[in-house]
Amino acid sequence: MTLPEGLLTLLSGWLWVGLIVFLRVGAAMAALPVLGEQTVSVRVRLMLSLTLTVVILPAASAQIAAPPPGLPALTVAILSESVNGLLLGLWLRLFIHALQTAGSIAAQSTSLAQLLGNSAADPMPAIGHILTVAGLALLMTTGFHVKAAAFFVLSYELLPALHFPDPATVAEAGRDRVAQCFALAFTLAAPFVILSALYNLTLGFINKAMPQLMVAFVGAPVITFGSIALLLLTAPMMLSVWLSAVDAFLSSPFR
Repeated sequence: MTLPEGLLTLLSGWLWVGLIVFLRVGAAMAALPVLGEQTVSVRVRLMLSLTLTVVILPAASAQIAAPPPGLPALTVAILSESVNGLLLGLWLRLFIHALQTAGSIAAQSTSLAQLLGNSAADPMPAIGHILTVAGLALLMTTGFHVKAAAFFVLSYELLPALHFPDPATVAEAGRDRVAQCFALAFTLAAPFVILSALYNLTLGFINKAMPQLMVAFVGAPVITFGSIALLLLTAPMMLSVWLSAVDAFLSSPFR
């Protein structure tokens, strides 16, 4: 029993478009937060890429003007969609770097930079590790897989399929994303910077009034306890602000 020629043509067309979508999703999965973490098995990431492709395909197929299958078209698809997907993954990965940078700023400000600092795949202070793990967990509990699928569908507006990205557009968007990353990191770490400034100012007054007192030995437990207590109080607010920034980017990434 053979399938009708029309059905075969339809299936081959869907498979060709699905391959184009998979190339973008698979490349983005190399840097995508949560779903593309290095701690996730390669086989699991492959299955997640295929699943996202199936979910995205019906909506993305209307935005893809796919040429007839062939070696030249396949070469262009592999090169262009791999670059486009990697850019999308890196732009989202910057939000994770914002959490890590905020943790580093907070740790350096409060003298906790070396406390349990190598417990992650990438060495970072304990505060950064706590914020990163909490942020990844928060992303998944708020439906990041659904938001990621919608993000890929929206991505075809700025990065059309089978077209290499415009260097000027990519440079401008990348500059905005990096600037947003560092601004967000400093905003999240601002309470710890303020605590550090008040701590050092207080130690300066005490040292001026009592030069014989070893203020560093007295103040070290205070700043340690204060920073841990401040992390306990501000972590929910920090993660809420960070999640709002991620959601805003996912909902309108290029506006």
